[in-house]
Amino acid sequence: MCQLLGMNCNTPTDICFSFTGFQKRGGGTDVHADGWGIAFFEGKGVRLFLDPQPSVQSSIAELVRSYPIRSLNVIAHIRKATQGQVTLENTHPFMRELWGRYWVFAHNGNLPQFQPELNGSFMPVGNTDSELIFCWLLQSLRQRFGDTPPSRDALFATLHELTCPLAGTGIFNYLLSNGDCLFAHSSTELSYIIRRAPFNVAHLKDEDVMVDFSQVTTPDDRVAIIATQPLTDNEPWITMPPGTLWMFHEGEAIARLETIPSPVKSLK
Repeated sequence: MCQLLGMNCNTPTDICFSFTGFQKRGGGTDVHADGWGIAFFEGKGVRLFLDPQPSVQSSIAELVRSYPIRSLNVIAHIRKATQGQVTLENTHPFMRELWGRYWVFAHNGNLPQFQPELNGSFMPVGNTDSELIFCWLLQSLRQRFGDTPPSRDALFATLHELTCPLAGTGIFNYLLSNGDCLFAHSSTELSYIIRRAPFNVAHLKDEDVMVDFSQVTTPDDRVAIIATQPLTDNEPWITMPPGTLWMFHEGEAIARLETIPSPVKSLK
């Protein structure tokens, strides 16, 4: 299966430290060698880097690792292919426009029976179930709210409603962001940590690298990191129970709902 990495902050922050460990899992310390990608929200834009090569061998990944791009929301993915060939168009994260802003999605899992009807407003380019899910989610949001963007709480409630029917049909871990907040669904495995003052020293699991966050932050900084598996071995990561949907905003977990599996009857 794939692995996910997300970051949500209250002030623009770089993800170089976390990405250093995450990159090693893409064919180095783990088997996720079928491509990788990362998306940084920056104002109304998104810097999107994709590569179908293993991240541990990728020159683009080395650039990202050493280039401190500061962002409020970041989504990264390393791929172990289940559906779709190892190609650029099948590399996560995926990006689309809705309501005049970019949305970014990455998925860890497999929903082999999911075959929704798409109306053409959002169409997959590749042939993964992940991109199909993303297109269906955005189509469903547009059908529900039309041309008027919903409030943050209404959006979260609707994502919960859309996630629940799929939660029992396969593995469905995902990260989704519209640049305002970050949504995370734990189907089988996700953890998070919130770093805030007083900041401490952190040590990566996958590489012998340490950072003293007290030297590179201000007392007001707050950063939430979400990952399939904890990236450090000396911090109190919180396990997100399977079957939960979370909303992060300004570096806090501000909402959580259970996703109760139910049979899929109609996904149009």
